[in-house]
Formats: sequence, structure tokens, C-alpha cells
Amino acid sequence: MRPIWVVDDDHSIRWVLQKAISREGIPCEIFSSAAEVLERLETEVPQVLVSDIRMPGQSGLTLLSKVRELQPDLPVIIMTAYSDLDSAVSAFQGGAFEYLPKPFDIEKAVELILRAVRESQTEEFVEEADSAAPEILGQAPAMQDVFRAIGRLSQSNVTVLITGESGAGKELVARALHRHSPRAVKPFIALNTAAIPKDLLESELFGHERGSFTGAQAQRQGRFEQAEGGTLFLDEIGDMPAELQTRLLRVLSDGHFYRVGGQQPIKANVRVIAATHQNLDERVKLGMFREDLYHRLNVIRLRLPPLRERQEDIPILAKHFLNVSARELGTETKRLSDSAIRIIGEFPFPGNVRQLENVCRWITVMAPAQLVEARDLPPELNAFQNEGAKAPDKMAENSSTSPSFWRAEGSPVLPATDAQALPLNSGMSAGKYPVDSGVVDSFSNSPVPVGSVSWLELLFIEAEKALERGQPDVMDALTAQFETTMIQAALKATHGKRIEAAQRLGIGRNTITRKIQDLNIDVKDID
Repeated sequence: MRPIWVVDDDHSIRWVLQKAISREGIPCEIFSSAAEVLERLETEVPQVLVSDIRMPGQSGLTLLSKVRELQPDLPVIIMTAYSDLDSAVSAFQGGAFEYLPKPFDIEKAVELILRAVRESQTEEFVEEADSAAPEILGQAPAMQDVFRAIGRLSQSNVTVLITGESGAGKELVARALHRHSPRAVKPFIALNTAAIPKDLLESELFGHERGSFTGAQAQRQGRFEQAEGGTLFLDEIGDMPAELQTRLLRVLSDGHFYRVGGQQPIKANVRVIAATHQNLDERVKLGMFREDLYHRLNVIRLRLPPLRERQEDIPILAKHFLNVSARELGTETKRLSDSAIRIIGEFPFPGNVRQLENVCRWITVMAPAQLVEARDLPPELNAFQNEGAKAPDKMAENSSTSPSFWRAEGSPVLPATDAQALPLNSGMSAGKYPVDSGVVDSFSNSPVPVGSVSWLELLFIEAEKALERGQPDVMDALTAQFETTMIQAALKATHGKRIEAAQRLGIGRNTITRKIQDLNIDVKDID
């Protein structure tokens, strides 16, 4: 085995580290200056280099820079008694494996050195060519269904409605539909209707004439004109204001539109693909979305599964995002150890693919080694590993039909697939509770039956019935009822105080306000 090299002008530091490393059965050589190390590097290469940062002659940072030029794959650990921000930043910017402030615990220092040894022994990772990466990654059966649907729609101009949770990748599917359609050579224009202020959205969609309103100093094309001959992707269509729903319906019906302030109709040769994370069926019933527009959009519906329903795809997605992050940030690609892959594969990712991508960016920037261990993962994943891993077993003991679902903070919540709502036919009306339904103990997260049947079991039965009847969007329907009941209960407990109710439910005040509106919850009689 190649030796560890330690360079420090302090004899005692050299002696202590040499003895500790030698006890691990690894040869260790010591140096008192950077010049000695550079001279020796001409003929030999160590397994790991441990260097002080401030030494007579050349500093540790200068040594680090030269080592990176001569031996870019050699792990370098920088030590310093001056634990300031500039030193740490300079060390990492220079490509250091890790930064070790003095005084240090000798056992932790040796553990870090051994880790660097393992890293140097790992076979170098060869990054796959970007051109080989497919547009959308996924081997899970649910994603294969999506791929098949894209294939069937490849030569069609039919309107498509994509449903799925936030962050699941709906725009990627829309882009794939465009790329494989006869309109591929024409523009793909995307617009998030929830991100544009209500009074500007009409102009964004249809454009405006000069002088049509204050500030309209020139004629402007809208997204429909920009997408001429191509595809217009309308994301979060469920949030579109009612008056604009009417105008969009007219365009989809007769193929013409008017700019704001315009007098001449403009023909629209555009394929519309819409997407939403909301339950449009429910919003239609609540009068919050036009039924005729819904039927115009819902010609072909594609449901994009959340990441927790295709966990087998997580390793290949993580590998892809680590490649992309490294390329964007100009650094080496990090690799996940088996333990890290296991934790990431079990994490539920409530933010879906977008959250996984952010995790990979965090790892690329913050993980100290090229080989990422479990302890190098972001705090929310470590919290899930350390605290959350116990509760799934408790849940399994009480309900064999209840897969676990966890928040990023690692605190347990009700399972996403079987605790989303109260039974549809339980006789419960708004604000009323069925006499014989169960509750869940918030400390043990276990169903506590009242009588002989828990409400989770009743829910399972109701879900089975709804699925057998072929009822569409069962999950969304049950979720809406569950959220309505929880918010009503919280408002009643807090005498109608929304901020306090949101805090007790563990959600934001903006979230509870939005859900009260989306779910059409009547708060007048709650005190």
C-alpha cells in the first residue's frame, strides 16, 4: 500500500499523526515543508496527502494548487490552527478533500484520513456522455405507461391534459410530446398560469395592441402567437381565473382570438397541452373551473406518477442529476455509496423529482468526498434515516395495508396512499364525525379503533369500492375530503383563528388560506 504523507512545520503534529496512522497498519511518511513534498512527488505519489496551511516557505494552499496540477486525483486534507472562513473557502475552492481545523480529535482525524484512503482506492468514475441520456428517465411500470402514451400520441395534434403532483416532471412530458410530434420544428412555449398576476395574464396569453391600457406603449405578441405552428404548454391550468377560462375556451372552440384592445381576429394554429396538480373534476363540481373548458382540455389525460410510486427509478435519476450538477458547477461527479443509495431510495420525496434534483445539487456542492456516504446526505435525509426509520415498523404492526410516508423533516405523517381521507359513505357531513370511526394516536402513529373498526380500515374499504366502481381520481377525491375535515376541525379548535389553525396542523398560513378557497370550505359557522 502506498503511504500517507503528512507535512507540517510542527514536529509534535507530525509525530502524533504518524503514530496514529501507523497503528492502523498504513505506512506514513512525514515532511516539514511543502518544498520537500514537491520534490518527492517527482518520483512517488502517496495514497493521501495531509498538509498544514501555514508553513515557512510555500503555504499549504500553494502546495494544494501545485498538487492538483501534478496529481489531480490525489486526496489532500488541509489542516490549520486558524479556523477562519477565508481559509476554509480557499481550501475547498482549491480542490481539498476536506478541511481539518486544529486542535482536532486524533481519532476523528484518522477516521477522515482512512476515508480519504478508501476514496483514492475506488475505481475512477467514468461519466456517461450526455448525448446518451434519454429525455425522461424511468424504468418503473408506471413510467413505461407514460412512455407508451407519448409514443401513441407522437403523430397526433390532440389536446392533452397532464396531471400529477408538483415537481413530478409534467413540463418534461409536455416537451417530449412536442418533440415527438409533427410540430417539433416549431416553437414550444410554456406559461405557468399561477405565476402571472391576474391582470397581466390575459396580455401574456393573447398579447395587446399599443395603447390598449396604461403602459402598453407598443404592440406585443402573446404566447399564442409566439407558439404559432407549435405547442403551447399551460401549466397549473387549474389556477386560471374564470374570465380567462372563457377566452381560452373560445380559442379552443373556434381557433381564433383577439389581442387585448384588438379588433381583428387572429387565427391560432397551436396545439395546447395543459397540466395541473389539482383535481379538476372536484373544481368543476365546486364551480371553480368551467366544465365545458375541462372537457375541451381533457381529450387525452396522462397521469404522471409521483416519485414515491416509482422508487426503483430513484438511483438512475440520482446518477443523472449528479452528472448534470457536476457539469454545470464545473466539478467532479459525486458517486453514491450503497448505504447512501439505500437511504435515498427509501425517502418518499414529497417534492418529487424536483426535490431529488435539488438533493443532488446539494450533494455536489456540500459532500466532502467523491464517494458519498450516508452521513454526507442532506439533513432531512439523515433525519429520516435516524429518526423516521422506526415508525414504519410500528405502522406495519397496526395496519398491513398502510405503506409509510414521511415528511422531509423525518416526522411521521399519515400514509399517503391510505390515510388521505375519511370514508365517502360513512354518513359524515361537513363538520360531523361518524360515531364508530377510529382515530390515530399522534404519538404512536397507530390506528386506535373505536368499537371494532378503525377509520383506516373503513377508508380502505371505501377506496376499494370506489375503485371497483371505476370512479375517476379516487385519490384526489378522498384527499379533498380529508383536508376539508382536518381544516374544519382545526378552525373549530382555534375558534376560527386561521394562523393558529395552520400552526397546529403544521402547514403555512398561506397554505390554509389557499386550501379554504380551493376546497370551498364554509368558515362562517365555525367559531
